[in-house]
Amino acid sequence: MGYPDSFEGFMITSQENWSDFSRKEIKPKPFGDYDIDIRIQACGVCGSDVHTITGGWGEASLPLCVGHEIVGEAIKVGPKVQSVKKGDRVGVGAQIWACLECKVCKSGNENYCPHQVDTYNAPYPDGTVSQGGYSSHVRAHEYFTFKIPDNIETELAAPMLCAGLTCYSPLVRAGAGPGKKIAILGIGGLGHFGLMWSNALGAETYAISHSPNKRDDALKLGAKEFISTQDKDWAKPWAFTFDFILNTADMTHEFNLSEYMSTLAVNGTFHNVGLPDQPLPSIMAQDFAPNGSKIGGSHIGCRPEALAMLKLASEKNIKSWVETIDVSEKGCKEAVERVKKNDVHYRFTLVNYDKAFPNRG
Repeated sequence: MGYPDSFEGFMITSQENWSDFSRKEIKPKPFGDYDIDIRIQACGVCGSDVHTITGGWGEASLPLCVGHEIVGEAIKVGPKVQSVKKGDRVGVGAQIWACLECKVCKSGNENYCPHQVDTYNAPYPDGTVSQGGYSSHVRAHEYFTFKIPDNIETELAAPMLCAGLTCYSPLVRAGAGPGKKIAILGIGGLGHFGLMWSNALGAETYAISHSPNKRDDALKLGAKEFISTQDKDWAKPWAFTFDFILNTADMTHEFNLSEYMSTLAVNGTFHNVGLPDQPLPSIMAQDFAPNGSKIGGSHIGCRPEALAMLKLASEKNIKSWVETIDVSEKGCKEAVERVKKNDVHYRFTLVNYDKAFPNRG
């Protein structure tokens, strides 16, 4: 077989050997009226990929092809698709389907649909398990497929589709803009987007990190000041300061949360988008009382937010900080192993798909 009956992808077959990829055939879901087939040109490498293949987030459906920061060319569109035409450059993020009928979807929150399908490692209603973007093609619903502005390079657009949206959505919903003081906690693959979006939205933006060597990067990315948690009593000068802390860190289980909460303004929010393998540290109910603070989290973003984010990046000339690696068994292995070690500045994008999949239709 071959396209359109099957795709090819670099897949893992064991979570014990989580960085060993091999080329395998992928059987996609049946093509629907609202579906779009995308010939992939680039795919970002997300921390979610590593959490999934290592088993940090639980048992995966194997064999598995990960990758949910996908950019490519629409090569087939269903008869009811209206927003994309054949030949368009489009992207797909971490969600590929939702019912679009429940009260959650109808409220503009399809990213919280109880029936949603993630872009990989999730069953469709017919039982087909979704497979991600370390592959020749992806089949996506129109609602979760976004046209990429012409002035955003393919390899830079890809990481925006998960990491970018994951930070953009909670910032916008928190009202980030002029008059707001926003802190981005953790300067990495997620956090570098947090700084750029917060600054572009007009908020007074601060960077909080345990890595003093990231100071210069944080300032270049839009931070007004850099706060090092390595400093003794670092939180005291910042008591009652931030309206919103966007926590992008992957090590929250090692935090003294009460310190971070103390820097929030009255009724401020400590918001988690970094999702570590370990539970959050214990915190006393009393720790919320001094400033009436709260703690929360979120899951990617909705379609209007994704389109607004791409528009903002286009208009403000915002560029992801990306390293590229050729997609292959070797390339996928290198990418996920380096992400696991935080050895990336600040996102990887897999590229050169035509070389890896030369006869893919």
